[in-house]
Amino acid sequence: MTSNMQSIRIGLSTQHPCSYLPEEKERLAVALDADMQTTDNFELLLSNGFRRSGDIIYRPHCPHCQACEALRIHTPSTAPSKSQKRLLNKAQSSFHWELKSHMDDNWFNLYARYINARHRSGSMYPPNQENFATFARCDWLNTGYLHVYEHHQLVAIAITDIMNDSASAFYTFFDPDIPLSLGTLCVLYQIEMCKQQQKQWLYLGYQIDECPAMNYKVRFNAHQRLVNQRWQG
Repeated sequence: MTSNMQSIRIGLSTQHPCSYLPEEKERLAVALDADMQTTDNFELLLSNGFRRSGDIIYRPHCPHCQACEALRIHTPSTAPSKSQKRLLNKAQSSFHWELKSHMDDNWFNLYARYINARHRSGSMYPPNQENFATFARCDWLNTGYLHVYEHHQLVAIAITDIMNDSASAFYTFFDPDIPLSLGTLCVLYQIEMCKQQQKQWLYLGYQIDECPAMNYKVRFNAHQRLVNQRWQG
């Protein structure tokens, strides 16, 4: 943690089974100071490995595991790989994205289909509209909702926190029946958005190499991981 972050008060959660590595125990370090809940301070905390859930700012603080590594993309210098270019070419004729300040009215139907198809064993199951809205909402951040449409049909929403110099991919859900890699496509669109808005960094949350569902993140070039409190490319 950088020196100007040393004085913030941190609380520790109780230990519970890890959602990603079932043999491990998970514990979170939670920022307790209310004055951390600003765009500038949260952006600094992001660069030190923190994330948010609703208004709560946290980072992993597990007793016997350091598998979670924060990952970010330097958006000015990234370019799609060959496979990502093929994905963009497939999507070009029928898919487009729009950044909105609120989610479309039919967002919950899409979210419920996604959770029921992809995450029936996860903590978000069964899908609950009010619980998800509480999880996603943050009153002190500028949160955008990147909508992806196939023609005029909503197929994905990438919830994205937007700050001064960076953006953070908070949560993405999509139509589970579409054969394209919509999760990867959403990140490519978020990178495009960051370049349009001249943001330096896109934060993608935590990378766990032992979790196959996360490995799409390391396929983006110009990415860095936070290892021993130093960003490494």
